[in-house]
Amino acid sequence: MELLSVIRRWHHRNHYSIREIARRTGLSRNTVRKYLRSDGVEPRFTVSDGPSKLDPYADKLSAMLRVEVGKARKQKRTITAMTI
Repeated sequence: MELLSVIRRWHHRNHYSIREIARRTGLSRNTVRKYLRSDGVEPRFTVSDGPSKLDPYADKLSAMLRVEVGKARKQKRTITAMTI
């Protein structure tokens, strides 16, 4: 279901307020207002395909977690405690 068309339908046909639409969709009132004013199409959100900041440390972190898995519950450390 296209979010932009739902927002417009609720506002124009069902006469919901901007606050009610924001409450139902989980968007901010400013975003709902912007969508109602725009004549464009549905906004598209891009997901970056770049490398993660943790990629250089992935092997080291995996090894540290494998060591911790074998320990008893009271002896296990969190990631924060392991990196200090």
